[in-house]
Amino acid sequence: MYAIAIHGGALTMKPGELSEEEAAFQRVGLGKALHAGWLILNRGGTALDAVEAAVRSLEDNPHFNAGRGSSLTRQGEAEMDAAIMDGRTLQAGAVTGVRYVQHPIGLARAVLERSPHAFLAGDGALEFALACGLPLAAPSYFQTDKTRQQWLALAQQESNQLAGHDTVGAVALDQAGNLAVATSTGGIEGQAKGRVGDSPVLGGGTYASNDSCAVSCTGDGEVILRGALAHEVCALVKYQGLPLAEACQAALRLHDDKLKGDKGFIALDPQGRVAIEFNTNVMRRAYRVGEAAPYIAIYQDE
Repeated sequence: MYAIAIHGGALTMKPGELSEEEAAFQRVGLGKALHAGWLILNRGGTALDAVEAAVRSLEDNPHFNAGRGSSLTRQGEAEMDAAIMDGRTLQAGAVTGVRYVQHPIGLARAVLERSPHAFLAGDGALEFALACGLPLAAPSYFQTDKTRQQWLALAQQESNQLAGHDTVGAVALDQAGNLAVATSTGGIEGQAKGRVGDSPVLGGGTYASNDSCAVSCTGDGEVILRGALAHEVCALVKYQGLPLAEACQAALRLHDDKLKGDKGFIALDPQGRVAIEFNTNVMRRAYRVGEAAPYIAIYQDE
């Protein structure tokens, strides 16, 4: 048994806000990323390699808020976050406030494998990327027409209003029975310099353990972070024995009066059961279990 699930962000959108053309690009991107991870699993590769490959594909795609398509800070810069975790060993690598690194998830993987630390930030993360010889890109690489227009619109408003909170992520189960998770994001459009969301925080937006499940979150990062929702899902599975989908639904409802906002989860357990739960009308998502046909969807009613 092997399986992979991915997401490209969850958010509430007005009808017609997502154009048919953009939705089509996103479906193609989800399909490519899913296949990149599935192919590794199909050939007997590790869950860790599969989630990294899937997220790398999404980081290369300007239609998703990670890597090349990252949102821009108030200063017009891309500051990226990423995390990856091995459910077999509980080893993990996380980075935040990353600039210039073409694949933040690759940097997170390098932290997992080559650093005595689990989490690096800012200039320290960049220096580590340089020491590891990871590919870098000029600031212009991360400034697409779409993100520049969004940044200009926010700048002209001269307000503290923030927009968008997309993330990309993947969870996988390999043929050896091991789980892994990877999450990457460009943050929020117009976010303050140095802002950290849930994606790179282990237990916040990213967590995996073979004794429960692997979870990647998307939505309002501050809300997910305050609820430690990725770990909440794993804890509900491990300690209360809830089925995976029920655990995700319970985490969505956790402190609903205090944790109001967009939330979405993809999760996978050691039996290859996939759960995708969200409270938004848009959740870019895809999964494939073994040789079964892939499932790809964007809207709530699909």
